[in-house]
Amino acid sequence: MQTIGLLGGMSWESTAEYYRLLNELTRERLGGLHSARCVLYSVDFAEIERLQAEGRWEQAAEILAEAAGALESAGVDMLLICTNTMHKVADEVAAAVSVPLLHLADTTAEAVRARGLRRIGLLGTAFTMEQDFYRGRLERHGLTVLVPDAAARGTVHRVIYEELCLGVVREESRAAYRAVIDDLVAAGAEGIVLGCTEIELLIGPEHSPVPVFPTTRLHAEAAVTRALPSAQLPAP
Repeated sequence: MQTIGLLGGMSWESTAEYYRLLNELTRERLGGLHSARCVLYSVDFAEIERLQAEGRWEQAAEILAEAAGALESAGVDMLLICTNTMHKVADEVAAAVSVPLLHLADTTAEAVRARGLRRIGLLGTAFTMEQDFYRGRLERHGLTVLVPDAAARGTVHRVIYEELCLGVVREESRAAYRAVIDDLVAAGAEGIVLGCTEIELLIGPEHSPVPVFPTTRLHAEAAVTRALPSAQLPAP
């Protein structure tokens, strides 16, 4: 079993989901008392969020690259950045280590294509919805990416930072997200990418008329598949 390196804390609410999913998935596949081999480096999100807001992405990249180096020194075999937004600096983080970085947008795009879908709606932080680092990565997999209008993007972003990152889940926010999803579906979205790890605290398959793609779970599933050699998996 390989050791998974988690670059987390952005926010710790979603990083806790990563840890839970990695262990549940490992136990499901191996049975018994098996759990995932992983190392977590959790940063102070207040510092990262301030750099995001100020557009100081180079400094944020330096912090995450240093953390990634610490994970590599701890002996991890692969690296996960446990946040969609900070994949904006994924290239800088990957360049700082020799172990492979499992890119969240790639694992998501593969899951979308496996369902035979090509036109998707994207929910996430304003950075994720509006900038090319994430949308462009999805589009390079042959997907067409739709995002909400400016007002809806503002609502989605606000709920993430002011509620979900603090562990607050409100029914009125769920209703607002469902309305945004309905608008994306009306515009032609065949599926909805939950492109912020915290959104999975609020939205599940039952809240959308089309398939949803929970990026945290998909990322964790891909990591566990990579971490467990086929010889270690139970026979079908």
